[in-house]
Amino acid sequence: MTDTTLLKNVNIFQTIDEAVLERLAEACVTRPLQRGDELFLEGDQSNELFVVESGLIAIANQSFDGRESVVALMEPGDVFGEMPLFDGMGRSAAARALEPSVVLVVPYEPVRALYDEDPAQLWGAVDMLTQRLRSMDGALADSVFLDVTGRTAKRLLEIAGDEDEFALPVTQEELAGMVGASRERVNKAIASFVKLRWLEQNERRYVILDRNQMEIRSR
Repeated sequence: MTDTTLLKNVNIFQTIDEAVLERLAEACVTRPLQRGDELFLEGDQSNELFVVESGLIAIANQSFDGRESVVALMEPGDVFGEMPLFDGMGRSAAARALEPSVVLVVPYEPVRALYDEDPAQLWGAVDMLTQRLRSMDGALADSVFLDVTGRTAKRLLEIAGDEDEFALPVTQEELAGMVGASRERVNKAIASFVKLRWLEQNERRYVILDRNQMEIRSR
């Protein structure tokens, strides 16, 4: 049996009654992952969603020639793999661990039963999917209106959050996938930030020296 604490903090389950949540938790199991472990591949059939307990999970698409685009990074408390729960289709992207991680595996069937019993709980799922659509709209706008340098600045600021000093949680190749450009072009953009003294780099550790300029360049 899984403790309900993690489930309580997931947006699609936040309004569920404690007794019902405990019933759902009984069907869940935890799964430890090492860096590089794949949870599923694009197109796979599915019968479970996941909640990140610890670590970092990349959600990625791959082109026919093997190039990868990292469309999202899932951190502790984030839920993913829920789309087939509603449309019955295969996975729309692949998921793999970027570092040692633990995920909570939530089978679809008890979730479907929960929604059948109380359809009003679906509003939590609607809210989450709406947030995902807004995020995708923003990513699409970035790909149209921002060049590689602008998208690189924006991704670095997103990774940094409120901190000026941070460690890159992904490889250079994975960062390039997040930006949607080649590794060479992303590295060139980072080198330009360093040259302008907006950013300091030492291996995979970074220090933002001029956040204002980085933010201007990311718009």
